[in-house]
Amino acid sequence: MRFLKVFSVSIFLILGISACGNKAENKQNAPKERPPQVVSFINVETQTLELKQELSGRVTPYLVSEVRPQVSGIIKERRFIEGSRVSQGQSLYSIDSALYNASLKSSAATLGQAGANLEAARIKLARYEELIKINAISKQELDDARTAVKVASANMNLQNANLDIAKINLRYTNVLAPISGRIGKSNFTKGALVTANQAAPLTTIQDISRVYVDITQSSSDILRLKKQFAIGALNQPSSTMVKLILSDGSEFDQTGVLEFSDLTVDPSTGNVNLRALFPNSNGTLLPGMFVRAIISKGTIAKGIEIPQNAVTIDSAGIASVFLVGPDNKAIKTPIELGEMIGDKWQIISGLKVGDKLIVQGGAKLKQGAPIKPKPVENQNAPQTDKKGQ
Repeated sequence: MRFLKVFSVSIFLILGISACGNKAENKQNAPKERPPQVVSFINVETQTLELKQELSGRVTPYLVSEVRPQVSGIIKERRFIEGSRVSQGQSLYSIDSALYNASLKSSAATLGQAGANLEAARIKLARYEELIKINAISKQELDDARTAVKVASANMNLQNANLDIAKINLRYTNVLAPISGRIGKSNFTKGALVTANQAAPLTTIQDISRVYVDITQSSSDILRLKKQFAIGALNQPSSTMVKLILSDGSEFDQTGVLEFSDLTVDPSTGNVNLRALFPNSNGTLLPGMFVRAIISKGTIAKGIEIPQNAVTIDSAGIASVFLVGPDNKAIKTPIELGEMIGDKWQIISGLKVGDKLIVQGGAKLKQGAPIKPKPVENQNAPQTDKKGQ
């Protein structure tokens, strides 16, 4: 009996020690509680937002002139280098002028003859005015003399006009540049016969020191904007400045001005044409080039915008953000996005002034997760969530 009592006590002590050992081991192997995630936040504020719209457009020259002959004849000489820059009034072509020189001489001779006839009619009228005083001629003869002077004077004016026309036609045999700009290829060579005001131009000159950008905007967009202006959701644009994105994705270094909006909708496309004027002193913009124009749609007096990296969009297309909640817990909040403004989103609904928006460290947060928030020092600086990259 004594042996059994000793054996039972030993077994009890062994089991107790084993249990204590298991508890210590389990406590050691238990997962450690994760410390709160350190996050940075900004305070949601309102500000005046300018909404932009990107529209397609084409570059057209500021001035363009299709050079055509104004008299007929054979081209004797071309006086320019194709693709070069020409100045207004510069000689481009020479047309055979022999016929026009002869016409000028003929007109001059005819004018001289008309002048002699006028002088003779005036002398005769003066003589008749003396003879009528002594009744040497009839009144009818005097009237005829006066009429003859008027006819001769009219003929004199006609021949003067013919002489001017002959001079102009002779001058047109020297084809001058009507504008300054860059000249294209010549469509006619030396020896070619050209006719006055022909359909095919001799060449084309384009002034691209400034250029137009013709932009198309959907008429439905215009109606939607007008409704937003009417209800006060959007204010009229504060600027008519236009920026350009070139076909390679780069931004044009000059800013243009929106000059006008057409009053007619193109029935084939449903678009309205806008036109902007851009400086182009370095010749970067070429006629026919495709560009994207960024124009102002309007302004929102008290709008909210937040950094793009603070927004999460799930597979269903629902956008949400994390806010700093009570007791330093992360709160996931759905929001309605507006338009992208640079690297920020315009917020239509879901946020209010004073909300603490998590902008850094929130890439792996979950609803209700403990956090250790700290304010961003420079709230207006671009925010980058390194963990979300």
